[in-house]
Amino acid sequence: MDNSQRETVIKRLRSIAGHVNGIERMVSEDAYCIDVIKQVQAVQAALNKVNDLILVNHLNTCVIEAVRGDNKKERERVLDEIVEVFEMAQKI
Repeated sequence: MDNSQRETVIKRLRSIAGHVNGIERMVSEDAYCIDVIKQVQAVQAALNKVNDLILVNHLNTCVIEAVRGDNKKERERVLDEIVEVFEMAQKI
């Protein structure tokens, strides 16, 4: 991941952390449940975007490098990792 991409991900994660702290505050202050749920959904969407950014970077770097390389085991390993990530996503 280059520095620009890393900074984008870090910025998003810091924003998400702030939102999570806000949700904690809402729960502590007995905020309206639907308002809390909406904020949780917003955080989930933001985390999904972070996942997307990291996955795109991984596909464009590590996976492409492995697929173009001569090492068959490395190609199989990175492709298996991608399959595993999508299988885990379906379980959530």
